[in-house]
Amino acid sequence: MARTTVEDCLKYVENRYELVHLTTKRVKQLKNGADCMVNSKNKNIVNALREIAKGIIKHTPIKEYESEEF
Repeated sequence: MARTTVEDCLKYVENRYELVHLTTKRVKQLKNGADCMVNSKNKNIVNALREIAKGIIKHTPIKEYESEEF
């Protein structure tokens, strides 16, 4: 993948807001020593975006209030 674009990442996340949060979370994981899942010598932010664009890293929504009745 020559360049990773926002459009490439939006295939796997719902919107740009979610993309920012997912990328931030993944960059923190990479800084703390997590293994990078793509072969790249780029900075952590680029590696995180490449992982998202390839569908390796995905967001799992939390179902709030699932057990509570309103």
